[in-house]
Formats: sequence, C-alpha cells, structure tokens
Amino acid sequence: MGVAHSHVGPWTLSEVLARPEDPAQRVELVGGQLMMSPAPGLAHQRASHRLHNLLELAATEARADVEVFEAINVIVPDGLLIPDLVLVDAAAAERATVAVPAHDVLLVVEIASPSTRATDRKLKPSLYAAAGIRHYWRIELDPASRLLAGDLHAGTYAETEHLAGATARIEAPFPLTFDPATLARR
Repeated sequence: MGVAHSHVGPWTLSEVLARPEDPAQRVELVGGQLMMSPAPGLAHQRASHRLHNLLELAATEARADVEVFEAINVIVPDGLLIPDLVLVDAAAAERATVAVPAHDVLLVVEIASPSTRATDRKLKPSLYAAAGIRHYWRIELDPASRLLAGDLHAGTYAETEHLAGATARIEAPFPLTFDPATLARR
C-alpha cells in the first residue's frame, strides 16, 4: 500500500517525472493538475499490441527511421501525456531518457477505454494539436472497433473514420492497411 502525502500548489513537469513508476495507473499532467487512469483492460491491451506490431511492420516496409513505443511520456506545452502508442523519430528516441518532446513525435494513438473515453475524445486531441503533433489516431472498441485517423490542419485534426469490417487505408505518416475489427478480436 502506498503512503499518502500532500502536495501544495500545481504540479510541475519535473515533480511528475520524479514520481516512482506505477504500472497500476498512468499519471499525466495537464495545467498543473494530475490526471490518473487505471491500467488498461485486456481488449485495450490486445488492440494496442496488435496495432504496435502493424505500425512496426509498416514502418520497416516504408524504411521510415522511427520507433514505436507503448505508453511513454510525451511532453506537450501544457504538461505531460501518456498516449497508448507513440511513433517517434528514431534519432530523438536515442537521445530521450524518461520523456519525449512533442516535436519529435510523428503520431500518437489513444485507445478509448471507459475510464478515458471523454479525455481521449475531447481533451487530448486539443493538447496534441497545440503541441503540433501531425497525426492523432483514436481507436474506439465499443460497440465495434473503429479507427478515427486525424491529420493536423489549421490547428485541429481532420478525422477520417474507418469502420470494423472494412479495410482502413492510411497513407501518412507511411502506408498502412488493416481492418479495425482485427485489433480487439481474440
């Protein structure tokens, strides 16, 4: 059991990064306030793992000099976020230690869970857009898997919806083709 302790005033990025790792929950920082969410469920983990593999394969085929990471710290102008998947410039990934600045991120992916659905739909896209991250994808698992692929235009994401049972054809940041239904299916 953890020891409870008080914190006075807004949290800083350095204070949050100095916290001990806790695999049971994700701790993000927005506007000096902590946002905590429980560890993701099994369908979420399955979808994340499968999409991670698809992204790595597509990046290799495209000879893109990138790395795909799960649940890493991304520094945005208003704090620190932990996307489910992050596509990072390979040279920047080599330099990074505990966190990656948003300007080195090519794509963030959020997989909406019951505890994060509102944040993933409303708050995070605006924070990622303000950070200048070119591509934001959201995977919705309920009622059926679908991908909302967003490309940054004029400070906001223009989304294209890809439904389960149909092939999603993505061109940027590199070509990728898959059916969103395969992500969470056992």
